[in-house]
Amino acid sequence: MKTMTSREANQDFSRAKRAAKEGAVLITERGKPSAVLLSYDDYRRLTGGRRSLLELLAMPESADIPLELPERRIEPLREIDWS
Repeated sequence: MKTMTSREANQDFSRAKRAAKEGAVLITERGKPSAVLLSYDDYRRLTGGRRSLLELLAMPESADIPLELPERRIEPLREIDWS
């Protein structure tokens, strides 16, 4: 696995993206792992091709997807003592 510091990744993001095409890139901050940069193909492979909620809602057929949201509770206003 290729390793880059966060500074290196920030200064040359194109190089980081090219490296991610070869395999995962470990990004470190102060010598400790902080993130991993993956190619989109690797990401889809790891997630099993599942779609995110955002992707599902953007689909035209999303109207057919049942979405049950919890009831929203609105707390009553509190009285303010202006004295």
